[in-house]
Order: sequence, then C-alpha cells, then structure tokens
Amino acid sequence: MFLQRNARHSFTTFERAFLSGALAIGAWAAIPPTPAPAQSPAAIPTADLTGGFTLARLKYTGGGDWYSDESALKNLLRALKSRGDIRVTQGREAVVTAVDPELWNYPMIFMTGHGNVKMNEEEIRSLRRYLDQGGLLWADDNFGLDKSFRDLMQRVYPETPLVELPFSHDIFRRPNAFPNGAPKVHEHDGGPARVFAIVRSGRLAVLYTFDCDIGNGIEDAGVHDDPVEKREAAMRFAINIATYAVTH
Repeated sequence: MFLQRNARHSFTTFERAFLSGALAIGAWAAIPPTPAPAQSPAAIPTADLTGGFTLARLKYTGGGDWYSDESALKNLLRALKSRGDIRVTQGREAVVTAVDPELWNYPMIFMTGHGNVKMNEEEIRSLRRYLDQGGLLWADDNFGLDKSFRDLMQRVYPETPLVELPFSHDIFRRPNAFPNGAPKVHEHDGGPARVFAIVRSGRLAVLYTFDCDIGNGIEDAGVHDDPVEKREAAMRFAINIATYAVTH
C-alpha cells in the first residue's frame, strides 16, 4: 500500500497502511491498511514498490550534483533487507522532485551534492507540506553543500532553525549505538562529524549530516577505497536513520 498522492492526506493515513507491512518489530500491532482511491494509469508508480519500506533521492536544480553517491541508496536498501527489522521490497533507487506526485510514496528522501541547490516557491511549499505530514528529509553534505542547504532550509522553515542533536538522541542509539556521535568517513576540513536537525512537534523532519560523508561511506567498496570499518560504521548509522524514518 502506497501513500496517497494528495497533499490533503497526512502521514497518519500512510502509517496505518505502511507499518503493518514495513515493520517486523513485534512491539507494534499491525493496523489494517486504508484502501487507496482509484487512480488513473498515469498516476501508477514506475518504481518497483510492492510494499514495505521505500526511499527516494531528491532531485533539485541549481548546478549541484544531486545524483552523487550513486550506489549509496541501493546498498542501504540491501543492508536493511538483510540485517534489519524493517521489511524492504524496493530493490533500486527512485528519484523524485519536491513537486513530484510520487514524493508521497516515500517516508524518507535523501539529498546530497557538492554545490548549489535551488527550488522555486512551489517546490518549497510542497517540500514543507511533505515534511510536516510525516516525511523525513536526510541531507548528507558531500563537501560544498552546506551554505546552499542552510539557505534552502531557511526558506522551508524560516521559524524553525537547524539545531545540533545531542548524542543522547535516538538517532545515535537505535538500533546501533553511537555514543560518541556519527562516524566520520572523510576528513574534509578536519572538523568533527556533526548531525543537525529541524524538529517539528517533537519529530525530526530534516536530518542533516555534516562533515561526515555517510553517503560516500555506504557506496560500493571500490568507489573511495575507504577502510572496511569506516564503511561498516557508515552503513550502521544510515540504518539508524532509516529506522527512525519508519518508527517516528
């Protein structure tokens, strides 16, 4: 069952349909899915979505390489399927824009790049609506995204700033423990790995991993020649992010 493609529907509706199939965690009771209204053939998704957890890459304009970390999401889906308590049937990456009707199929979207990010006012409104209704945006700075991304978030949520998360937050604890914060895959400017968020009604709407390069760390082994232990740490942290998206 997929999320309704209607901005008037909230993620509460989605969760009733999604949690029953997406979670294998026994602490939650299954909730019967809500039937979706009939859709025209043009509205049927083309991604291989047959139930379970789904995620997509966010495409944007402005010159930034939104397509970088090309093998990251494929590898994350594979790891979730083999290791986690989350049911996954999606086998390949999906790509959406902020105004794509299929945005509403995905409880989590991933954004990365090295440069400028641009969105028009319609995209800003649609992204905010998606996030306020339960979606999670994970943005991973690929070195060079920071200023442009922060400017974008000020437009999306002018009243809600990015804040740095304490290591006591669930994102560092479940299902994998990171008592000293997020792993740092590449050095960049040499600063510590930092994790920021925009919190709405007690829930993370935006998660921003800065100076971490988690996306690089979960790419195919030969892309960056990172040590096995760094790649494993990056994948474990990415699994924490996906788990949060499912359970909140």
